[in-house]
Amino acid sequence: MATRPRIPASGSVPVLVTQGRTEPGTGRNLKVAAIAWFVAAIYYFFQYVLRSAPSVMMPQLASAFGINVISVASIVGLFYYGYSPFSLIAGAGMDRLGPRKVIPIGAAVAGLGALLFAAGGSTAGSVGRLLQGAGGVFAPVGAIYIASKYFPPSQAATLIGATQMFGMAGGAAGQFVVGPLIARGVTWDAFWVGMGISGLVISVVLFLLLPKDDAPAKHDHGHSIVHGFYVVFKNPQSILCGLISGLLFIPTTIFDMVWGVRYLQEAHGFDYASAVLRTSMVPLGWIIGCPLIGFISDKLGRRKPVIIAAATALLLCLAWILFGRTDIFPPYVLGLFAGIASGSAMLPYTIIKEANPPYFGGIATGVVNFLNFTFSALLGPVFAWLLQRLSGEASEMQLKHYQMAFAPLLLGVAIAIALTFLLKETGLKAQASLSEPKQEA
Repeated sequence: MATRPRIPASGSVPVLVTQGRTEPGTGRNLKVAAIAWFVAAIYYFFQYVLRSAPSVMMPQLASAFGINVISVASIVGLFYYGYSPFSLIAGAGMDRLGPRKVIPIGAAVAGLGALLFAAGGSTAGSVGRLLQGAGGVFAPVGAIYIASKYFPPSQAATLIGATQMFGMAGGAAGQFVVGPLIARGVTWDAFWVGMGISGLVISVVLFLLLPKDDAPAKHDHGHSIVHGFYVVFKNPQSILCGLISGLLFIPTTIFDMVWGVRYLQEAHGFDYASAVLRTSMVPLGWIIGCPLIGFISDKLGRRKPVIIAAATALLLCLAWILFGRTDIFPPYVLGLFAGIASGSAMLPYTIIKEANPPYFGGIATGVVNFLNFTFSALLGPVFAWLLQRLSGEASEMQLKHYQMAFAPLLLGVAIAIALTFLLKETGLKAQASLSEPKQEA
């Protein structure tokens, strides 16, 4: 008998609609949803390894592709040119077809992209990197879709934070695990071949383990996908969520994961191993910060104060990393704290779903992901060009070059804090206060 999940009411467990009658969610239904979320989160881990690994092999890639490191950084940044627009496709696919029919395809595409990247050459590398991004985006959109659709709203921010925890665990592994492997003699192309095969295997596993009854309802509300995009994009809260998340993400996606190792080596004289360990502290901080900040927000029943507090901490950490002395704080502390604080970039993923109709949940996630990573796609080459221009195309850059090039990141975080004040509070406490009857004077 065919069953389909219905959008749960606030604070309730998932409900199944079976041939016109409603049955309360059972332990088995929650178990099925948990398995679906977990396997999608594992894929997100893999995707983040793909995303962050190039930062620890920039010289090898420059030599293999026959270009300079600045050009390699531009190719690496193409990941976001695939990632950003396909966020919209992934979100619409979740709403229309369900996770099982689209997430495995994304994993296969990402695996093929890794194999193509291993072929060498700037053309193959560019296409491969685009495919990695286009396929990889189905991981977070799918995992967040499952987490927010089939679990109680009171757990939404915690689960979405846990989803990002898996991703940043992959980001950390892409630096502090892959870095030592490359240093010990594993060739860059062997690594990418292995990742490509892993992606294809993950695709098969996802297809086998994602449950069939996870498919969403057939558009009962009579709204088309085009109408869904219209509704979500027309909502000013959606745009604010994308802008805030993007501005808080850039210090991680561009500064740490692309330039972090070189910055510490060239600007502060750290050896390769120390630079890799220090930069890997940022994604390690995300592993802690994403679920922690989500949990705090759920417990408080508020979203805005948590974003503002964490973003302010990120601003202070980032300012010290760029302009402060390296011998004041213990090693790894600043990177770890910056990563924990930047986990606040995931709260807008919760807010956008709370600020839009629940039956457009996949589209809402795709939209915030699109807006978020459009920043990385557009600004990655800009920062690379700026560094090249400020350094006079020198082979090695100095501290002042990095400071001038990345100082705008501080302004971006400050703008994100200011924009957060414009958001409407969507936490459960705010919803409860709106639903309470007003007392007459």
